Amino acid sequence: MAKIWVNSADSHVLEPHDLWRDALPKRLADRAPRAERADGRETVYVDGQIIRRDPIAFSDAMRPPGAEDPRIRLEDLDEQGVWAEVVFPSRALWTTIMTDRELARECGKAYNDWCLSEVMGVSPRFVGVAVVSVLDTDDAVAELARAVSAGYRAVFLPATPPEGRDFNNEVWEPLWAAAAEADIPICFHIGTGAEQKVARGPGGAVINYVETFYPAQRTVAHLVASGVLDRYPGLRIVMAESGATFVPALADRMDEAYRQHDMFVRPKLSRRPSEIIYSQVYASFQHDPSAIGTATALGFRNVMWGSDYPHLEGTFPNTQKVLHELFDDVAQDVRRRITIDCFNEVFGVAEPPVTV
Repeated sequence: MAKIWVNSADSHVLEPHDLWRDALPKRLADRAPRAERADGRETVYVDGQIIRRDPIAFSDAMRPPGAEDPRIRLEDLDEQGVWAEVVFPSRALWTTIMTDRELARECGKAYNDWCLSEVMGVSPRFVGVAVVSVLDTDDAVAELARAVSAGYRAVFLPATPPEGRDFNNEVWEPLWAAAAEADIPICFHIGTGAEQKVARGPGGAVINYVETFYPAQRTVAHLVASGVLDRYPGLRIVMAESGATFVPALADRMDEAYRQHDMFVRPKLSRRPSEIIYSQVYASFQHDPSAIGTATALGFRNVMWGSDYPHLEGTFPNTQKVLHELFDDVAQDVRRRITIDCFNEVFGVAEPPVTV
């Protein structure tokens, strides 16, 4: 089979365990994300919180060769047919559950400096996503400006914000304005942020996986209904690893609410919610065949593919098999929109060497 070259709108770097220990003063480093391994399990500590205890043998065995080395990673990408990729953090995602303003700010800065030097500095094919504070908007705006001046082209926020700081809250307004002025997309990754709902008992593994994508819908609803995206028509948001099929259904539901409950709606928008969503919201998927129908039959064209490298639910080492199953019978213009053009529209990356 001919190789299908693509860009990935969702992948992750794996930061070194000692990143914050070496970059921060001891009074902060002791509370920064760290993992301890014993008896085949891993315990993650963040700002005094114990986050999870995972069996590690299986995940370690399945980890791609380039997970911790960006030069080897480029070999993995070439073999898999991935040209450019957006790289989210892994361990730095835990900064979003911190409760200390200084710790969150400094951990984010340390990660951004490391990613800029050790990942983005290796190749322009890596599009780093800068971490900004979710606890203080002034800190977030300052770090956004610093990141943009350093060369970042995307900013990360969690899908679930801290309590009292919902995304329809006016406390975020300076960040929306700064991102719009800088013309930088804000990328929300599912499964990140404040306390995640956990189901116990039969079906728990599947139920919990499904639970991770509900906050993506909530985030879009908040940013559209509150008027954020209407006030900043150039601001783009990306829902990473959320799948794309929910977007048209959400747009329909919001249009219905806006139309049928007009007397209660505040603020009034200059466009229908669906118009805002279809022009400013983007979503990525990895395995979902329904995402293709979203772009072809339902008219939502802001769909991007992502490999989720190096995570277990990603497509490595079977990326080409997945791509051919998804796209072999898809019209060339739709395939190109999902695999190349939509990504370039948001992140501005050079063309792959070959597209099929």
